[in-house]
Amino acid sequence: MSFTEQCNNIFNQAIRDYHLTDDVDTQINNPYNKTTIEHNLYMKCWIDTVQWHLEDIIRDPHIDPLDALALKRRIDRSNQDRTDLVEQIDSHFRTEYADVQTLPDARLNTESPAWAVDRLSILALKIYHMKEQAERTEASPEHRATCTAKLDVLLEQQRDLSLAIDQLIEDIAEGRKYMKVYRQMKMYNDPATNPVLYGKGTK
Repeated sequence: MSFTEQCNNIFNQAIRDYHLTDDVDTQINNPYNKTTIEHNLYMKCWIDTVQWHLEDIIRDPHIDPLDALALKRRIDRSNQDRTDLVEQIDSHFRTEYADVQTLPDARLNTESPAWAVDRLSILALKIYHMKEQAERTEASPEHRATCTAKLDVLLEQQRDLSLAIDQLIEDIAEGRKYMKVYRQMKMYNDPATNPVLYGKGTK
């Protein structure tokens, strides 16, 4: 099984597990050992899945403004958790291939493996929900046809991205490419760099 086959299986598992309750407050029950890459992949997709539904809820035109503010702050925290987890997954790759001797003409990729895996997790969610729409019995035939066509495109994207990630990992393992990880520097979360926070202080 390729790495991305493993990813897609775990992502689908996390999405299915979430939808057993379809509740953003459901407690995660990660079935994998905390020290494994599988644990991080499951956690990554769980975070993405909960955030997907938070984004749906906050778009309710009748939502109470105070509830919307609380949701926005929850989404901000979720984004930080997502970023932290991507960096943990990249740390796995750095450790895995730390002893690889890069070739003299080795090239740098535009993104790290984990940020590509991040996109793969989101694609799994898009596919799940687009399939839901394509199969909605109460929807119009036109709606289902439109969503079926979009689903076909998403599935093609998933195949292409999976192949590209597996090829990237193979290139890193063979020394044809090397990876660098730039830690995210989200200034708006930092009271030392967000002018609103350092200007007014936090309570």
